[in-house]
Amino acid sequence: MEKTLEGKVAIVTGSGRGIGRCVALKFASKGAKVIINDLDQAPADEVIAEIRALGSDAVACIGNVSAADFGERIVQTALQAFGRIDIIVNNAGFTWDNVIQKMADEQWDAILDCHLKAPFRILRAAYPYFREASKAEAEAGQEVFRKVVNISSVSGTQGNAGQVNYSSAKAGVMGMTKTLAREWGRMKVNVNCVAFGFIETRLTQSTTEEKTVQVEGRDIKVGVHPDRIAAASREIALGRPGTAEEAAGSVYMFCIPESDYVTGQTIICGGGRGGF
Repeated sequence: MEKTLEGKVAIVTGSGRGIGRCVALKFASKGAKVIINDLDQAPADEVIAEIRALGSDAVACIGNVSAADFGERIVQTALQAFGRIDIIVNNAGFTWDNVIQKMADEQWDAILDCHLKAPFRILRAAYPYFREASKAEAEAGQEVFRKVVNISSVSGTQGNAGQVNYSSAKAGVMGMTKTLAREWGRMKVNVNCVAFGFIETRLTQSTTEEKTVQVEGRDIKVGVHPDRIAAASREIALGRPGTAEEAAGSVYMFCIPESDYVTGQTIICGGGRGGF
C-alpha cells in the first residue's frame, strides 16, 4: 500500500467515533501519525490501538473542542508528541435541532461554538507554527504544502428546515475556508472544505425509537426514522446514504500531494444530493 502521507502529522477532531475515526484510520494507513480527539477517553484509546496495529502512531487530546483553551491545547499536543503539524481536519460536531421560534440561545450558541468558533480557535493557534515552518522552508528553497480540511454540510450549502443553528454554522465554515485560503496561500497551506450529505453515523442511524446521546451533560436526540431515510435516499443520485469510510475518502483527497494546487474549494460528498 502506497504511504502517501508518510512522515505527516494530522490533527483530526471528533476522531473517536464515526467519520472522524475513519479519517484518522485512513490517514494512519497511509503513514501519518494522528492526534485523536473525543469527549471521552475510551473511544480515543480504541482508535489509537487500531492505528498502532496499522504500524503508525497516535496520541489523544481529550475534551470539548468548544472549550476556550482547546485550540492551543491540541496544537501543543501535536507539537510535543511529534514535533510538527501537516494536516488539520476540523470534524468534531453534533446537531441540536429546532425551528427558529422554539430555539433557545443555548442551542444556537452551542452549535456555533462547536462548528465555527472551535475551528477558528484551532486554526488561530496553529498559525504561529505554520508561519515559522513555512519561513524556514522558503529560506531553504523548499516548497512544502500543509493541509486544512474544514467539514461543512449540505445544510450549509442549501439550508435545512429545523437547523438554523447548524446550517448557519456550516455556511460560516465555508466562508472561513475561502478567507484562510487567501490568507495562508503564501505559507503553502491549502485550505479546503468538504460538505457532507447523508452519511451513516450514530447521529443518523435508522431507528423507530427515541434515542439520545450525552454531549456535555445535554441529552441530544439521535437517529432517523426509516421512512425519512427512504425518502432521503430517493433524492440521492447514487440511491443510498454514504458510509463513514466514503466520507473519509473525500477528506483524504484534499490531503494528498495531488491536491497541492487546489485551495479555497468546497466539494459536496453527498452521492449527488445537494447539487452537482
